[in-house]
Order: sequence, then C-alpha cells, then structure tokens
Amino acid sequence: MLEAYSRAWCEIDYDTIEHNLKEIQKLMNKTKVMGIVKANAYGLGALPIAKTLRDLGIDYFGVSSVDEAIELREGGIQENILILGYTPPEHFSKLVEYDLVQSFLSEEYAKKLNDFAKAKDVVVRGHLKLDTGMNRTGIPFQDGHKEIEALKTIYELPYLRVEGIFSHFPVSDDLGHDARRFTKHQIELFEEAISYLKEEGIDPGLRHIQNSYGILNYGDLGFDYCRPGLLFNGMTSDDSIETAYHLDLKPILTLKANVSLVKWIKAGESVSYGRHFVAQKPTKVATLSIGYADGLSRLVSNQGLEVLLHGKKAKLIGNICMDQCMADVTEIEGVQEGDEAVIVGEQEGNRVTIDRISRMTNTINNETLTSLASRLPRLPKK
Repeated sequence: MLEAYSRAWCEIDYDTIEHNLKEIQKLMNKTKVMGIVKANAYGLGALPIAKTLRDLGIDYFGVSSVDEAIELREGGIQENILILGYTPPEHFSKLVEYDLVQSFLSEEYAKKLNDFAKAKDVVVRGHLKLDTGMNRTGIPFQDGHKEIEALKTIYELPYLRVEGIFSHFPVSDDLGHDARRFTKHQIELFEEAISYLKEEGIDPGLRHIQNSYGILNYGDLGFDYCRPGLLFNGMTSDDSIETAYHLDLKPILTLKANVSLVKWIKAGESVSYGRHFVAQKPTKVATLSIGYADGLSRLVSNQGLEVLLHGKKAKLIGNICMDQCMADVTEIEGVQEGDEAVIVGEQEGNRVTIDRISRMTNTINNETLTSLASRLPRLPKK
C-alpha cells in the first residue's frame, strides 16, 4: 500500500494518547491499565498505539486472537499479551513460541491445553475466564450455576500456569437500577470466586473485570488491572450515554479525504446512484475520494451527514459510492481539487464526530471504527 496524506487516510494523534491515559489513571488510582488493542486497536492501528502505550508505562496488553498477539510480538512488544478469545488447537504451539497468555475459556478447553502442554513438555500461561453473567465464554459462576470445582481443577492442572482471573460486564454502560444491580452482583460473584480460591490455598493471580464503561461508572474497585479500549483513543461507544464519572477525553482520530473534482450542476440534475438527490437550484458539488469500501457506511446516504471543507460544514448528497461521495459546497468559496475534507475530526475550529455516523447507522462507535478499511493508511498527525 502506498501510504500518503492523500486520497483518503486516517491521521492519528499519538501525543494525545498520553493525555487520555492520564485521565484514566487519575480515576483508577493504583489499579493498573491493561491496554486493549484488539481489532487493530479498534481500527486505529494496534502496533503503533501499543508502542505508544508501552512507552507510557503500560506493561500488559489485551488482544482478541493469537494472530493479533503475534503481530505485536513481531513488532517489538515484549510485554505481557493476553489473548481474550479462542485460540484453536492447531495454533497452541504459538502460545509457547511467542510467550503469550491465553484465556482459559472453559474447563474442557483448559484440559485440552494441558494435554497439549504435557505432550510437548511445556507450560502454557493463562488467565481463567469467569462467566458472571455475560454468558459468552468462561467458567459459569452465577446464581444457581457455580462450577466451583472447575475453578480449582483449572488452577491445579500441572502444565498450565494460571496467572490471573477475569470476567466481563455486559451492561456497565447502563446507569439504570436493574443494570446497576446486575453489574454490582457480578462484582460480588467475582469477589466470591476469588475468596473461594484463596480459602483453598490458591493464589488467584491478577484480577480484572472493568471494561471502559466499567471504569467510567464504577471507578476504582481495587482490582489489579482495568481494561480500557476506546478510552485512550479519546472516545466511548456512544457519547450520548451518561456516565457516573467524566473524563476529559480527546479523540485521537481525524479521517480525511481529498476533493477530486468540483463542478456546478443545474436545477433538475441528479447526483449519484438511484438519483435520490435532485438539485432544486444550481448547486456546486465536490466529489470526495472516500466511500463505503473505505468504511464510510452507505447507510449514511441522504441523511444530512456533514463534513468539513475550509473549516465549514458541507452536507453529503446522493448515495455514498464504493470509493467516492459527493458534498454540496455551494456556500463554501474556493473549494478545489486537492483540498482536504474532514469526515471525522476538527478543521479550523469546527468539529465533526464519529458518533454522528454511528447514530445514523444505528450502531456504536466500536463498530464504526473497526469498519474503517485496511486500505486507509493510519498516519501520524501532521
């Protein structure tokens, strides 16, 4: 890929990550931060963001898969890396080869890893995943279904080294009574499991349960690590959701595209596929070199999404195309081929956010960000 500040690209403000990290650390006191950089650091570039966090003192990272972990290792990240998801048996050897920490997702899975390690005469490192209510992966530990003996069994498997225990919140973003009751009970269940292990003479190891909203709504719970992902990128899943604690987060992403053509169309002429926009008067149209194949969802077509040109807002018109889209720049003077349009970010004091796109497409910022295509270069802010 030819990387350049042209056509369409992401600019990442790596310096701002330090500010966001400090905001998290102020709230979490002595609880350490595990840098969650799964899914290419939520679309913004796993390796450079991990390196930035490492240089700021982060000593533990979380990823989704063994492939993501290997990318970090081969890119020079020597700190601990926890694989939060499933590693298939054909890749078990990579866990040892690259000194990775695997999530033990079930008793059966842990035993399978132990059998592999025994056959190879190696030890597999890991954290035990406890299911306190997400019902996705983990050893069940909920009211009426607590696989207590499975916890002890996994910790005692001779070829596994269980270095920690963790769980996950499904509704920590919700401050409603029922959601808060559910989340607080998850914390109680997590602490109960830890107490059981200690009573059995087992060191539970590192403890972590808080995701980004778990941080924003519950503050310092006194565990060893917390697991922010979007927060050090300067955003949340939905900026309209109220939180108990407010951090001064600053977005690190600017999404830009060049203007490739500017032309006037007459009243009655249409723009793009489907002819969903028909000019009611002479209209100056700028074509931007970004489309849905770059991650600008076609679902925002004809919804009034605004971009910035010369620091002023211009509405997109007509259907988003695969590689291009069009904006009405009738009221903006001097727009020409080669100009930079800001789709997400700030220009001359005005700002357009990722959250607008997420709202128009009925999703969360996590999905919008991870939909940014690999063909968009992730480049340092100029």
